[in-house]
Amino acid sequence: MARPKITLYLDTVSPFAYEAYYILRNDPVFKSVDVTYVPIFLGGLMNKCGNTPPIQIKNKDKWINTERLRWASHFNIPITHEMPPDFPPLTLHIMRAACALQQDDDNTTPDRMIRALDHLFARYWVDRAPTHQPDVLKEELVKIFGLQDTEKILKDAAGPAKKQLIENTDLAFSEGAFGLPWMVCTNSKGEKEGFWGVDHLGQIVRFLGVQRPGEGGWKAVL
Repeated sequence: MARPKITLYLDTVSPFAYEAYYILRNDPVFKSVDVTYVPIFLGGLMNKCGNTPPIQIKNKDKWINTERLRWASHFNIPITHEMPPDFPPLTLHIMRAACALQQDDDNTTPDRMIRALDHLFARYWVDRAPTHQPDVLKEELVKIFGLQDTEKILKDAAGPAKKQLIENTDLAFSEGAFGLPWMVCTNSKGEKEGFWGVDHLGQIVRFLGVQRPGEGGWKAVL
C-alpha cells in the first residue's frame, strides 16, 4: 500500500505557513507521511487570485496576530509574541534562494532547502531577524552553507531560480491555492484533495488515514 503524501506550498512571510511547516516537520503524526515542501511567492499567488492581503482587511489584521499565537500555543510551536519588523516583508529574495536550493536538491544534494527553511523560518518567526533584507539573508545562508556555497546560491537565485519560483507559484494556483498554507494531500488509496490552513490539519489526518492523538494541540482540531 502506498504511503500517504502531502505537498505543502509555503512562503516564509506567512505565520501560518511557518506553523504548518513546523508541525509537519516535527509532529510524530506525520512520520508515516511523505511530505514535499514547495516554495512559492505568496504575493504573486494573491495577485493571481485577486485576493486581498489579510493585513489590509480591517479587524482581520488584528486577528492574524491573535490566531497565530493560539495555534503556536496549541502545538508548542516556538514563535515571537511580537510581530517581526516590517511585517509583511517582501520575500522574493528568500523564496528565490529557496528555489535555487530546491533545484540543487532535485539534482545532487537533497535536503539543503529543508535546512535553509528550518533556519530562515526560525530566524524570522522566533528571533524576529529581518531575513528579507538581502545582506541579512546572505549572512544567514553563510551560517548554514559557508560563503562559497552561499554566493552560488544567491547567483542562482538571481538567475534560473526566478523562473522556478514563478512555476512553483503557478503550480500552487493550478492546484487550487488562494492563500497559505496550502496542502495537497494524497491518501493510500490514491485519492487527492487540497486543504487550506493550520486549522484543517484534523481533516487532513482523517483524509490520509493516519492516527491522530487525542491530546495536546490535536484537541483543537477535532
